[in-house]
Amino acid sequence: MPTRTLQSIVSQRPLVVGLPSMTVYEAAVAMREKGVGSVVIEHDGQLAGIFTERDLLNRVVAAGKDPAITPLADVMTCDVLGMEGDKPLSHALHLMHQHAFRHVPVLQQGRPIGMVSARDALGIEWRDFQREIKLADDIAEILA
Repeated sequence: MPTRTLQSIVSQRPLVVGLPSMTVYEAAVAMREKGVGSVVIEHDGQLAGIFTERDLLNRVVAAGKDPAITPLADVMTCDVLGMEGDKPLSHALHLMHQHAFRHVPVLQQGRPIGMVSARDALGIEWRDFQREIKLADDIAEILA
């Protein structure tokens, strides 16, 4: 199972932090410049939401909204589950699996410091995670 801490994974990565008032266009430009697929939205120094490439596609483009005037507050995911940086990657993977999302904000005392995504688990850790999920599913089926 993945044992790297979330902090160790995100420590050298760029993070785009935005405010709810930031426009979708501004967020998209910042994501492109930093080479990332998401924006963490902060309010009063705390995690307030997340905006991802998927949100851009589904909540903006496909919904016919103008990125130049649409604030992130209108299209971001508000009920975001973050995780403190001292937790192992496996905890974030389980959270992603349980709630069917692909990004988990990494926090330090509630403040966003990075972002992990499902692709962070590629390689041996991903294979180990899939084996663990299969085992858990098999056990649940036996016990049912």
